[in-house]
Amino acid sequence: MKILVQKVLSASVTVENKVVAQIGGGYLLFVGVEKGDAAMQADYLAKKVVNFRIFTDENDKMNLSIQDVGGEILAVSQFTLAADLSRGNRPGFDTAAAPQDAAPLYEYFVGQLRTFGLNVQTGVFRADMKVALVNDGPCTFILQK
Repeated sequence: MKILVQKVLSASVTVENKVVAQIGGGYLLFVGVEKGDAAMQADYLAKKVVNFRIFTDENDKMNLSIQDVGGEILAVSQFTLAADLSRGNRPGFDTAAAPQDAAPLYEYFVGQLRTFGLNVQTGVFRADMKVALVNDGPCTFILQK
C-alpha cells in the first residue's frame, strides 16, 4: 500500500462537474492499493498518517500532527501509485490490486482514519475525478508499507 501525502491549505474532488468532497487545511492523500495488501498495512499507514508530524510549531519546526492542528483529510483512491515503471515508457499495472480487492481495503483505511476523530472526506472509487488542491509548502511525502 502506498500513500502520497500532500499538506494542503485546501483540496477538493469533482466528479461529473459536481464537487463531491472538499476540505480546508490538512492532508490530501492519494491511496494506492497493491496486490497482497491487507488490513495490517492499512492499520499501520492510518496510524502513521495521523501521527505524522509535518505541521510547524511555534519555532517553525515540523513537529505537529494533523490532530495537533485540527486538520482535515481528503483521501482519494489512486491505482496508478502501484504502477511498474521498470520497463519501457508505458506503465504496467500488474502490481495494482484488482478493484474488487482494492475498494474494501481503501474503505477500511478511510474507516481507520475516522476512528481518530478526524474529518475525513473521500473521492469516488473508480470515478473520473478532478482533484484540485493548494499545496502548502509544497510539502509532499510518500508513505509505504
